[in-house]
Amino acid sequence: MVVGVSGASGVIHGVRLLDALRDLGIESHLVVTRAALLTLSQETDLTPDDLTGRADVTHRLNDVGASIASGSFRTLGMIVAPCSVRTMGEIATGVTSTLLTRAADVALKERRRLVLMVRETPLHLGHLRTLTALAEMGAVIAPPLPAFYTRPESLDEVVDQSVGRVLDLFGLDWAPVRRWSGLKGPAAET
Repeated sequence: MVVGVSGASGVIHGVRLLDALRDLGIESHLVVTRAALLTLSQETDLTPDDLTGRADVTHRLNDVGASIASGSFRTLGMIVAPCSVRTMGEIATGVTSTLLTRAADVALKERRRLVLMVRETPLHLGHLRTLTALAEMGAVIAPPLPAFYTRPESLDEVVDQSVGRVLDLFGLDWAPVRRWSGLKGPAAET
């Protein structure tokens, strides 16, 4: 699985995604933007080495000759967690300037699953049109939104639920995900 981590807020989603892939025994190929490393330093106590150490293979951002830049390198697909608006825009236009956006473009052209955990709010019309274009090209837009029916007791549970639901899109079942089991209590009786 290719994992891209861009500079949007919510870098913990990329961190936990790498942890989940390791838990599941799925080889991970990581590419990280410079802005993501800045976000990592602002939002966590992790170092760049802590992040890259979670991946099986880490690729340099400007290494456009890396394995993940070619469609002949077989993968399950790619997840960008989190996905910044800049990254989203590059992928949508196909005018890629980094290995992260090139790998995403490869996923689309090879008809592999590309999931973008877009982190921006509010969205203006240009953002919405770009998201529509990406969906029309085959990308799955999966903003990391909390599932309150799980009654999370911590931010970690909220993050893990979002990461797990994205992994569901690849047919991967990660243990921390809480599944909907129907209505309970008085609402179920009506």
